[in-house]
Amino acid sequence: MKNWIIAGLAVTALSGCAQLEGYSSAVKTPPPASLVGSWQTMGPQKGLVSPEARASLIITAAGDTLDCRQWQRVIAKPGKTTLLDGDWVNINNQSRVMPLELEGSVLHYDKLTLSKVNQPTAECQKALADNAEPKAAQAAGEPTAAKSGKHYSGVFNRAN
Repeated sequence: MKNWIIAGLAVTALSGCAQLEGYSSAVKTPPPASLVGSWQTMGPQKGLVSPEARASLIITAAGDTLDCRQWQRVIAKPGKTTLLDGDWVNINNQSRVMPLELEGSVLHYDKLTLSKVNQPTAECQKALADNAEPKAAQAAGEPTAAKSGKHYSGVFNRAN
């Protein structure tokens, strides 16, 4: 019982530090030019489910992001960059906040080490295009719906 009380107090205290109530309350902020572009893991990483898995992070100049993980399927989560207590972070549409720490030419993100690449993988480019379609349709006033057969977790679930 004592452990639950301590854990509850710790969660309450830490939740106040984040200053973000959720994805919709985060202000999309254009990141510095050094963060803009396509980033990708090179080789096996402890932060991925398998040595064969690959992760990409696409950051636009406007502050939109797409966290794209590939292994047996593609999981792509849209997000946005914002400044939090003076540090750049990515918040995805599931309200998960992860720091963006640039060290030289290496980006540290979500227990991953990423290097800048010229373009994302073909699978992530497709996920990026598929993610843009619902936003364009929504801007035009058309109803959006998930396309069957896709494995882009979270891409079509939120309108933000």
